[in-house]
Amino acid sequence: MAKHNAANTRIKRDYFDYLKEAMRRDEASIDQVAKALARFEESTGHKDFKKFHREQAKAFKHRLDKEKNARTGRPLARATVHSTLSALRAFFIWLAGQPGYKSKIAYADADYFNLSEKDVRIAKAIREKPVPTLEQVHHVLATMPAETDIDRRNRALIALALLTGARAAALASLKLKHIDIEQGCIYQDAREVRTKASKTFNTWFFPVGGDALPIVNDWCEYLRNDSLWGEDDPLFPKTQIGLGEQGCFAATGLAREHWSGTGPIRDIYKHAFAAAGLPYFNPHCFRDALVQLGERLCTTPEQFKAWSQNIGHERVLTTLTSYGKVPAARQADLIRGLGKPKTDREDERLAAMIADTVRKYQAGN
Repeated sequence: MAKHNAANTRIKRDYFDYLKEAMRRDEASIDQVAKALARFEESTGHKDFKKFHREQAKAFKHRLDKEKNARTGRPLARATVHSTLSALRAFFIWLAGQPGYKSKIAYADADYFNLSEKDVRIAKAIREKPVPTLEQVHHVLATMPAETDIDRRNRALIALALLTGARAAALASLKLKHIDIEQGCIYQDAREVRTKASKTFNTWFFPVGGDALPIVNDWCEYLRNDSLWGEDDPLFPKTQIGLGEQGCFAATGLAREHWSGTGPIRDIYKHAFAAAGLPYFNPHCFRDALVQLGERLCTTPEQFKAWSQNIGHERVLTTLTSYGKVPAARQADLIRGLGKPKTDREDERLAAMIADTVRKYQAGN
């Protein structure tokens, strides 16, 4: 069975270029499309795309239904199947309009990659995910060691993540000049910081309390005053690897370089939470925790809009729909509380919020 098709490789290269240059997709998104195409080609024995037939799409869907997740041994999640088929459908719709393929592929044939409406609903269902409490994160910070440079870096990284909700990629690419302790903010400059969708914005430290701010402050002072690092040096430098005392490769300190990826940051989280006796929460969960904090603290639409912008969202709806799911226990408390008599002050605050929302709607905001 063939393991390569030159014609397919050439047209895939054109498609990836289209996704990058015309559709402005990032490398990670294109990699996912490449994996979907590779999986489909394997199922057809790497037949030329010009020989595509709707039966191939139907057979591929049945194949995905029988495949197992290599890590868990369980059937593939509906979300995984849906994203794979959606990538293939988009590719063949594009392919049907390309020279040499127009007469071979019908646009309608790409629709055979669609899942049933039932499976699509399952794939897109939003499920409650575990989110750390502020108390849990403060406990992690309190139990993390601070004996070596690497220890102090790791603790400061988690502290700043709690203060800002910055994504792992942004944390890995921040420089000293991007943090202003006096003003209490970081400047996520997309020219140098790897932000989502290359957005540039300021993030002021969220009011999370505890020792997070002192930990970050001490780390910045250590880099600037004790280590004499410059403003263009990384805020969280990668680990220097060299020969240890026993002649083996080991961590020997900090390199004056950025991490190239986010894997080391995830490892820091895993070790920190495990050492604190807590389940692992990935870096992104901190953003969910901060949104839930904002829902409790903000009392006006303007305040929540500012909170939403601070986390990097242009629209409040993104914050509410993607991050703002109310935990089941809190949902129960809120529903039960609706039947209790409200104080005059609560009625006044609610009326003010409604009036403010109506004014903004009428003004087009």
